[in-house]
Amino acid sequence: MVKVNINKQVEVDYRDIRAEDPDDAFFMQVFPKIAPYTMTVERGIEAPYQLYKAIQYIVQNGVPGDIVECGVWRGGSVMLIAMALQRFGDTGRKIYLYDTFEGMTRPEDRDTDWDGRNYQKTWDEARSKNQSMGFGGTVDDVRANVLATGYPAENLVFVKGPVEQTIPGVIPGEAAMLRLDTDWYSSTWHELVHLFPVLTPGGILIIDDYGWCEGAREATDKYIRENRVRIFLSRVEESVRLGVKTEA
Repeated sequence: MVKVNINKQVEVDYRDIRAEDPDDAFFMQVFPKIAPYTMTVERGIEAPYQLYKAIQYIVQNGVPGDIVECGVWRGGSVMLIAMALQRFGDTGRKIYLYDTFEGMTRPEDRDTDWDGRNYQKTWDEARSKNQSMGFGGTVDDVRANVLATGYPAENLVFVKGPVEQTIPGVIPGEAAMLRLDTDWYSSTWHELVHLFPVLTPGGILIIDDYGWCEGAREATDKYIRENRVRIFLSRVEESVRLGVKTEA
């Protein structure tokens, strides 16, 4: 059993990760390197490990398409994705990173957390202190973090601005994974409308804050319901949900 302290706040227990498995051992090696750059570790190891295994599944099953992340913060999840793609011998896919790189856009009244706290108030309070809610770094900061993984620079596509303005202007022709982590109703709905159609059958959909941000959950449920999408969203941990697209 190995334990790692992340920023002296979160203790991660590896007891169910098999050290004798070379692929699991690789994850154990790189996890501490990406942990400071992703907030997913604040809830434990489950979401990063599931993301790593999702990339393994995509590569080993030949699921076609690029990788998309909306809401990248400091780039930690993309760093893990890039390391996993290299681990499994697939560096030809483009990785699209969508973010304002200036902090989160202002939420609506409907955007509350699971306990009913209004994110609009939190956003306004941050602005009153000249702070930006959810700011992880400039595009140059995040680019430097991701380039440190060694993934080919020409296959990294940084798209700066609110997704409601940049999508569908810049989107891949097909995607093997959508990792949506912009939290709010408006952005999540916009991403699903324009990006889910390019997710290939067998591709992975991850809604990072489905279980914590009511806006993201409402938008996801509405899209699935109105488009009669046959997908089972599996609970990875209290916030993250993951599903596999079964049809075009």
